[in-house]
Amino acid sequence: MTAGPDRRDVTDSGVRLRLFLALAIVTPLGFATKLYAGPAEKWVATHAGGTLYVVFWCLLVAVLRPRLSPWAICAAVLAVTSALEFLQLWHPAPLQAIRSTWLGHALIGSVFQWSDFPYYVAGALLAAIVIRAFQGARSPSRGATA
Repeated sequence: MTAGPDRRDVTDSGVRLRLFLALAIVTPLGFATKLYAGPAEKWVATHAGGTLYVVFWCLLVAVLRPRLSPWAICAAVLAVTSALEFLQLWHPAPLQAIRSTWLGHALIGSVFQWSDFPYYVAGALLAAIVIRAFQGARSPSRGATA
């Protein structure tokens, strides 16, 4: 007798697909904030971009580990993002070389700003809500055994 796939694996695939689709939306939006030129462009580039940056990393971790708690994922990403913000106070040559590229600047930034933290928290909360909603969609199979 051949056993079918574990229902948890099938359900995790559905969660992963939804998270991946969310990533497919958030990723270009995040990069677009860096390229936007128009009203409030500085706010869009720094604060809206910072919010989407945290959402992106939370969603990516959730795609890779869909069974982790959304709150644990988002707290960890918030901690790393905050550490990267503080790293912007340090300017050794290797980091400056990375920051001098468009992608390096977009990923690790170059200027420390206290005002970024509320937007990082907002991104973590938004991501936790989205991840939890996607994980909740698998509720019927919770507790199912193989």
